[in-house]
Amino acid sequence: MSDLSRSQMEAIFEATKACRALNESSEKKSASLKGKTVINLFFENSTRTRTSFEIAGKRLSADVINISKGGSSVSKGETLLDTAKNLQAMNPDVIVLRHPSAGAAYHLTQILEAHVINAGDGAHEHPTQGLLDLMTVKDRKGQLEGLQVGIVGDIAHSRVARSNLIGFQKFGAEVTLIGPKSLVPESFKDLGAKLSYDFRKSIPQLDVIMMLRIQTERLKTSPFPSLREYARFFGLNRSLMEKAKPDVLILHPGPVNRGVELDPEVADGPYSVILDQVKNGVAVRMALLEALVRS
Repeated sequence: MSDLSRSQMEAIFEATKACRALNESSEKKSASLKGKTVINLFFENSTRTRTSFEIAGKRLSADVINISKGGSSVSKGETLLDTAKNLQAMNPDVIVLRHPSAGAAYHLTQILEAHVINAGDGAHEHPTQGLLDLMTVKDRKGQLEGLQVGIVGDIAHSRVARSNLIGFQKFGAEVTLIGPKSLVPESFKDLGAKLSYDFRKSIPQLDVIMMLRIQTERLKTSPFPSLREYARFFGLNRSLMEKAKPDVLILHPGPVNRGVELDPEVADGPYSVILDQVKNGVAVRMALLEALVRS
């Protein structure tokens, strides 16, 4: 997201509208990328991102190949570099990479001829998620400028938080990062964010609330006494929603840990746009694939 200008993101949003219309048609198919090859190379588990990239490629008639860590030669000791070079020798057009190391996608862009899309690199960024989140809010609110956005939860380990912070700020929204002090580093002030350790106090001012799960796979020790205590102070439930604005939007990049960061009645309630995020995810990724292959 740090590499994209506001005008570039607006162009992506505009292109996404046509892709969304295709997805809502009876055929759901375009020959736009016929004869092109997209490789989804995922070294971390994923449901929404990997599936939406696969659907995106197939709806544009591309040949889509999915490779996971367990099904690749990485499990035999091969490096990411060697894996990527061998895939390049097969002449793909796009490689979509998710990797636990920050900067992995950028590294591949320096050595491969194929286009590379970052589908999440460690705790660094998740730019396609950021784009779909911005578009989801823009669809509902009409604009992003001037909005008060709260991102709540495990900020320290969240690539989604970073991408959304950058994206919303480029459109003139103000972002507050909310959570326990152990999960909201002071260093985020340097990126222009406001910090809060009191969700109950912050919620009445927010137009948009993005809830994040605890990234347990990246934690060596627990940053709080218990999940029950975390949910008490930083979980979003019906009682807390009574303090929110009547037109507040609730987002979550998934997977949702129900009863921890979100109560089921909030996740499935009228303020939730979680399924809109998923729907927009396919369309945004279609637009990106088309834009790259045609460039």
